[in-house]
Amino acid sequence: MGDAQESRPYKVVLNHEEQYSIWPAGRENAPGWHDEGTMGTREECLAHIEEVWTDMRPLSLRTRMAAQS
Repeated sequence: MGDAQESRPYKVVLNHEEQYSIWPAGRENAPGWHDEGTMGTREECLAHIEEVWTDMRPLSLRTRMAAQS
């Protein structure tokens, strides 16, 4: 990865299944993704995701499993 990519600002995005990703700040989000509210360096955004995304299962699966319990 080049220096330009390392220093560019990123944002954390979230989809309807509560799955996280990062996206370059200033670019329009991919369809189905919305801003989560965190911005920073690539490393800062990835660290935030690691902290908050503790259950990797999609929301629909978590909901189905909870209904079966």
